Amino acid sequence: MSIRQLPEDLINRIAAGEVVERPASVVKELVENAIDAGASRIVITTAGGGKTQIRIEDDGCGMDEADLVLSVERHATSKLQADDLDDIRTLGFRGEALASIGSVSDLAVSSRPDGAESGLRLEVRRGVKRGPVPQAMNKGTILDVRNLFAAVPARLKFLKTDRAEAAAITDTVKRLAMANPHVHFVLDGSDRSTINWPGITGEGALAARLSQVMGDDFSENAAPLGFARHGIVVAGLAGLPTYSRANSLSQFYFVNGRSVRDKVLLGAVRAAYADFVFRDRFPVIALFVAVDPAEVDVNVHPAKAELRFKDQGAVRGAVIRAIQEALAAAGFRASNTVAESVMDAFRAPEPAMAEPVQETYRPEIAPAYRPAYSAPARPLAFSDFAPPSARVDLPPPEAPVPAEPEEYPLGSARAQMFENFIVAQNGDSLVLVDQHAAHERLVYERFKAQMAAGPIASQAHLIPVVIELPQEDCDRLEEAAPTLEKLGLYLERFGPRAVAVRETPALLGQTDVHGLVRDLADGLAEWDSAEAVSDRLDAIIARMACHGSVRSGRRLRVEEMNALLREMEATPHSGQCIHGRPTYVELKLKDIERLFGRTR
Repeated sequence: MSIRQLPEDLINRIAAGEVVERPASVVKELVENAIDAGASRIVITTAGGGKTQIRIEDDGCGMDEADLVLSVERHATSKLQADDLDDIRTLGFRGEALASIGSVSDLAVSSRPDGAESGLRLEVRRGVKRGPVPQAMNKGTILDVRNLFAAVPARLKFLKTDRAEAAAITDTVKRLAMANPHVHFVLDGSDRSTINWPGITGEGALAARLSQVMGDDFSENAAPLGFARHGIVVAGLAGLPTYSRANSLSQFYFVNGRSVRDKVLLGAVRAAYADFVFRDRFPVIALFVAVDPAEVDVNVHPAKAELRFKDQGAVRGAVIRAIQEALAAAGFRASNTVAESVMDAFRAPEPAMAEPVQETYRPEIAPAYRPAYSAPARPLAFSDFAPPSARVDLPPPEAPVPAEPEEYPLGSARAQMFENFIVAQNGDSLVLVDQHAAHERLVYERFKAQMAAGPIASQAHLIPVVIELPQEDCDRLEEAAPTLEKLGLYLERFGPRAVAVRETPALLGQTDVHGLVRDLADGLAEWDSAEAVSDRLDAIIARMACHGSVRSGRRLRVEEMNALLREMEATPHSGQCIHGRPTYVELKLKDIERLFGRTR
């Protein structure tokens, strides 16, 4: 079989297959060109999901006749003046966009540079050029793409419905707008409702644009990112852990202003949120990373959607550190969407049609509600169930009156319901706290703090606790014993089917040793290697914290409840437990009044 040179039109159509996957790809390439041209306002108009028409109008620098003619040629670009692929500072640089689009559609390019008396219009129909001819227009460039893939109708079969393609275009413009807050974006057309995002400049422009695009709900439930180290700058907004989604569609990643899909960034975000969200939940985040262009290769994917960092470890570390610091600065905050879910649960029942039956009140069937001021069967101290490090010195009887609720973010305790939920009140809100989930987070954070400071303190048992387990579980525990000792848990083999626990972490206090060891054995069975155990210290700590926290069903005194609330306020991440669930719900007074129809 002999080798032959492919014709020019076929070369262009093959290149178009790499660059132009769908209408959204056309929008991406053309809008990126407009941004590189210095446009401050870009109007995108579509019809038929972009298959019928895509029109991009900008007020950028425009092109003269020579540049206009050259712009539709292959491998022609104004963005690589020094031919240096290691120093790319623009969005587009391949020089294939217009040539590829013109080979599979009817393309018209009109442009007028600053100072020119009129514009020029050049048409490319299925690869055949016509013009340029004069055209009246304002400064900038207008690109009109019609009948996309008319030259390759087989490609049309692989496109989705007009609605789906229009949604893909919206997502593309959304990402471009997020990365360029100074540009005014207008998205219009017969196949959609109009979107208008005015340009924003000055301090806080990025956060304001993210609110425009992702909604105020996101910005209200996110922590700002701001971190710089070794030439790597991380910015954006990181959603609170309780503000999560069932998929990753609300995660946006940008490197040097370019929207990307990168495994390094994705893994860094997953690692940063590992302590705070369920494995099947995804945090909402808009992450912007800026690095020296020489330290990143953006030329590894035809659509420039993927890239490669020279120092992946440094980028990963900077992202994790930035997110962790942002979440720590957020303190005990939980997302306000938790309260909205509670409001949805409180729905007034439908009025019964039958005549109501009058019943006599019977205390024995009353709800399990215990006011905070009622005395328990015997005085309980916080130290009865809390580990030594969490004990609170209760005020003497003659202590002054506690501070008013509004002086504390989580308020002051008013009651305990169902022996698990603390009811508190602050200035204008009702706060419901899950005592077990909240204390579980507190114990977990103490564990991590002690690990960072040195070995975790342990307490010895007067008589070792012997626990019988299957032989394979004993084998795993014996293998993991050196790692467990770092966490204050000392155990040794006690025959073929048992282990003896000599010391347990002091943080856990009087814990259920049998339940703790069995739970750890189950975790070791999942990981199934000693190396995995050392890599999962946080997971082991989480299991220990669950056993060392205040259990459901514990009756607390007012002072003990308030002590728990104050410690939550002083502990980062206490707004969610180690499993990703919220530890408290805050209902504003106006929300409670709305439940009873008292709002006007």
